Amino acid sequence: MEEFKSSAIDCGVVEAVQTQAFDVVVIGGGPAGMAAALAAHKAGARVAIVEREQHLGGILRQCIHPGFGLSHFKQELTGPEYAQRFIDQVRATDITLFLDCMVIGIDSGEPTEDAAVHTVTLMSPASMLRLTGRAVILAMGCRERTRSEIKIPGSRPAGVFTAGLAQRYINIENLKPGSRAVILGSGDIGLIMARRCTLEGISVEGVYELMPYANGLRRNVKNCLDDFGIPLHLSTTVTRVIGHDRVEAVEVSRVDEHLAPIAGTERIVPCDTLLLSVGLIPENELSVAAGVELDPRTRGAVVDQSLQTGVSGIFACGNVLHVHDLADNVTTESERAGAAAAAWALDGGAGVGATGPGCQLTVSPAGIAGYALLGRITAVALTKLNFRVRRPVDAARVRILAGDEELFAGKVRPFKPSVMESFPLPAKVIQRALDLGVSEIVLSVDPVEEA
Repeated sequence: MEEFKSSAIDCGVVEAVQTQAFDVVVIGGGPAGMAAALAAHKAGARVAIVEREQHLGGILRQCIHPGFGLSHFKQELTGPEYAQRFIDQVRATDITLFLDCMVIGIDSGEPTEDAAVHTVTLMSPASMLRLTGRAVILAMGCRERTRSEIKIPGSRPAGVFTAGLAQRYINIENLKPGSRAVILGSGDIGLIMARRCTLEGISVEGVYELMPYANGLRRNVKNCLDDFGIPLHLSTTVTRVIGHDRVEAVEVSRVDEHLAPIAGTERIVPCDTLLLSVGLIPENELSVAAGVELDPRTRGAVVDQSLQTGVSGIFACGNVLHVHDLADNVTTESERAGAAAAAWALDGGAGVGATGPGCQLTVSPAGIAGYALLGRITAVALTKLNFRVRRPVDAARVRILAGDEELFAGKVRPFKPSVMESFPLPAKVIQRALDLGVSEIVLSVDPVEEA
């Protein structure tokens, strides 16, 4: 029998894992990661970006439709154009890039001097690396919910895709996913793909939405469906996939006020492709492994005013924190995280995320508010809160409550689930809550009956 050669491990010779030190390590090279890295670099930090793809840009590389940059650059850009502006800025700096590298773990060591040093372990096709940094920024983005997560019955033929995967096939791989499509879900990706498929010669039989209202931005409903004559079927969902080797049809049914299919309303829609636009989930497996607490409503990290998580020196921003509707908002938020992470790394955490005397408030949603972000308030200062409502309403008021006392009431106005809302919380309101001795404030969005 041929003798096996001894491996390096058998011989007791194991190559040491290379380690490189930085002030701030950013995980993710999409719009959030690049904006955060640039802000940290501008503040004087030594920065590294780790990206699992071979290119920077993240999801924007396949978003070739316009609508980006309206607030940040004051002009309308496509996704690749928006991303390229940040790629050019990153390339013009000495920010170190680790492309085609997968992060497999984040370890927090013992505190040294003022702050702990975090070790980010990553693997590339060539080797394993370790990056150390006083601060780590989580900017991993989000992923799409799949068929298995919404439990659509039926057979398991080819032809069932998430809308984002179909978008990548068409816009990057130059592949045609099918010829006759049904789209489930009226999220922005689903609406945009209805238009894209039509432009590519794919017949779109219709967009079916479980809820009694569209989940995407109003401009996308108009530009992508109305302008192309694509029907939108509300309070309707796919209840069965039909086909053996390839999708042959889907069964759709009306749903009642409890979102349960109504017997007798079933009908068969012939198609060879089913695209799913049924929600996004923040990509937080690394966060959980690092000990970061997640908010069950956003499925992102619980953060304070500096966007720091409960683990000292670990920050979160972009879609890994909560799902945004505009990339411009991702950029603004990520710049805040980058500046705060640099301050933490360079100043040992002084003044970043530090609690003042007795200043520790949690923030909870109420009424029709689906979530409230920030999760914690740790300083008496003007604070930006983000939230999203669970259903559309023509007239509602934002209120800040501390126990039984109303601290603030906003103007009556309409709200939509498709729009992420921003609310400036004055410092005097925070101070008033502290004076009352409460540990929690509530952001409540309450419908108002107009006279």
